[in-house]
Amino acid sequence: MTPAPHTVAELFSLHGRTAVVTGASSGLGARFATVLASAGATVYAAARRLEKLKRIADEDPRIHPVGCDVSQEADRVRLMETALDESGRIDVLVNNAGAPGAVHAADESADDFADVLAVNLVAPFHLARLLTEVPPSGSGRSRSVVNVSSVLGLVSGAPLGGAAYAASKAGLVGLTRELAGQWGATGVRVNALAPGWFRSEMTEGLFADERSRRWVERGTMLGRGGEQGELDGALLYLASDASSYCTGHVLTVDGGWTAR
Repeated sequence: MTPAPHTVAELFSLHGRTAVVTGASSGLGARFATVLASAGATVYAAARRLEKLKRIADEDPRIHPVGCDVSQEADRVRLMETALDESGRIDVLVNNAGAPGAVHAADESADDFADVLAVNLVAPFHLARLLTEVPPSGSGRSRSVVNVSSVLGLVSGAPLGGAAYAASKAGLVGLTRELAGQWGATGVRVNALAPGWFRSEMTEGLFADERSRRWVERGTMLGRGGEQGELDGALLYLASDASSYCTGHVLTVDGGWTAR
């Protein structure tokens, strides 16, 4: 049983815990790494672009960069082994790394489709499996997997989106619920975060183009895309003891996009 925190600050604190964040070299992933570190966690930030990771780590000594291509099984194993060997524990896994794929299904080959699923769905499954093989810390607190899905895993994004991307993000929702069911009694919680339209490296073209930007604004109840920092609270909630009785849940942060 998870011991009850005594204060609100303790509820959201990650002091003494270790987190692994994939896709952390830019955009939402870089923000996620800094948020978890600011809450007290030792963070292993993983991505292919090691130089970018090092610049993020230079700003916070609690962030440790690890070069990693999550599409490669050996890299995934090495990432988790590095975090465990250096910190002695892994408490939080944020599966954030993602590949966009082609926008139009007619432009996407079967191999292209499989490549996107390898990054967006297979890698999160394997990393979560590896987490369950790590012995519990003995603190009595549950461990947390946060799978970063998308509103495009819940509704169609046509004319934008992409078949492989949507399929992988919808698959991540199903995977989240199934793993939550299988692992709940073991003290591993599995939830998903489903962002709407946030500015990032992947969506740079979307917001740069006036027509597509206005499409986002029209379809969002708040009339705008998400701003940096507006996922911080949701991420910290799912990662910390604040969500100790929450598993198998998809937390949508989309300004009302999917509520229409």
